[in-house]
Amino acid sequence: MRVLAAMSGGVDSAVAAARAVDAGHDVVGVHLALSETPDALRSGSRGCCSREDAADARRAADVLDIPFYVWDFAARFSADVVDDFVAAYAQGQTPNPCLRCNEKIKFSALLDRALALGFDAVCTGHYARNLGGELRRAVDADKDQSYVLAVLTRDQLAHAVFPIGDTPKPGVRAEAAERGLRVADKPDSHDICFIPSGDTRTFLGARLGPRPGAVVDAETGAELARHDGIHGFTVGQRKGLGIDAPAPDGRPRYVLGIEPVSGTVRVGPASALDVRTVEARRPVWSAGEAPGDRFACVAQVRAHGGLAAATAVVDGDGVVVELDEPLRGVAPGQAIALYRPDPDGDVVLGSATISATR
Repeated sequence: MRVLAAMSGGVDSAVAAARAVDAGHDVVGVHLALSETPDALRSGSRGCCSREDAADARRAADVLDIPFYVWDFAARFSADVVDDFVAAYAQGQTPNPCLRCNEKIKFSALLDRALALGFDAVCTGHYARNLGGELRRAVDADKDQSYVLAVLTRDQLAHAVFPIGDTPKPGVRAEAAERGLRVADKPDSHDICFIPSGDTRTFLGARLGPRPGAVVDAETGAELARHDGIHGFTVGQRKGLGIDAPAPDGRPRYVLGIEPVSGTVRVGPASALDVRTVEARRPVWSAGEAPGDRFACVAQVRAHGGLAAATAVVDGDGVVVELDEPLRGVAPGQAIALYRPDPDGDVVLGSATISATR
C-alpha cells in the first residue's frame, strides 16, 4: 500500500511513519507548511509548523530512509481554520481548531491530494485506532484524540491510518529513542498552534477590534462590568470577567451565555451551567449513517473529559442529545462526539457541532 505520512516534526508522527515503513508500506513523508510566518510559530512547547519543525521532520525522514516533501497549505489553513476560528468567536461560539484542521486540512485537502497522486492512505500520529473502518479511542486514555477525529466520514476513515493508537505515550518516546530519532524528547505542542503566545484574547482582539458590550447578571439583568468584545469570553469561564464586586452570596460567577448581536455576556452561579439537552447541527456519522432515529450513546463535549450517558434523536439535518446526567461548560461551536454505549465505550458513532443547549 502506498502511504503518505504526515510528519509534523514531532515524536508521534515520526514513530507513526516508522511503523508504516515496518508494516511494509511504500511510505513518503510530507510536512505541511501551515503558517505564512513560520519563524514566529515555535516557542518551546507552544506553536507548531515552524522551520524548526520542518527540519525535525526532514531529519526523521532521513533516518527512516523515505522520500520527504514540504507542501504549502498555508493559504488553505488560514481560510479554513484560522478565519473560521475568528469568525466563530465573533459569533459568541467556542470552536475547536484542532478538529477543524483534521476535517478541512489533514483529511480533506491533504487526503484529496494524496489520493489524486495515487496514494492509498494518509498516516498520522494521532492517538486513535482505526479497526476495520471503526474509529476507536486510543489505548492511552490521557492522549486519546478520537474526539477531534470524530468529524471524519466513512470514506475518509477508509483512507486513514493511525499506527500509534495502541501504544501509551511513554512507549512511543522510548521507541523513538531506540530508532535514533532526535525528536524522542521533543516537548509536545499544546494550546492553539497558531497562537504560540497562548494569549487567545489578544490574538482575537487584533483581528476583530474593540466591540464594547456589557457583562450582566443573568438573574437580575444588572450591569456588572463593561468589556471590549465577546471574543474574550467562553461559556464556563470564571476568571477575567472584569467584575469588581463578588456575588451577594460570595460565590464565584461564571459565563453562562453570550449574545453576539448585543454584545452581552451573561454571568451567574456554577449551578446555572448545568446542561441536560444539547442541540447540534451538521452531524457526521462514522459508519455513513446514524445508528437509528433514536439510540443510546455516550456523549463527549470536550477533547478530554465531559462525558455522560445519553440518548440521541436524529432530527432532519441535526441531532438532539438528552444527557442522563448534566454536564457543565457546554458551549455553542464546540463539537459533541457520540460513542457506542458498550462496556469499553471506545467506538465513535459520529459527531456534530453544538448549536444550542438547555
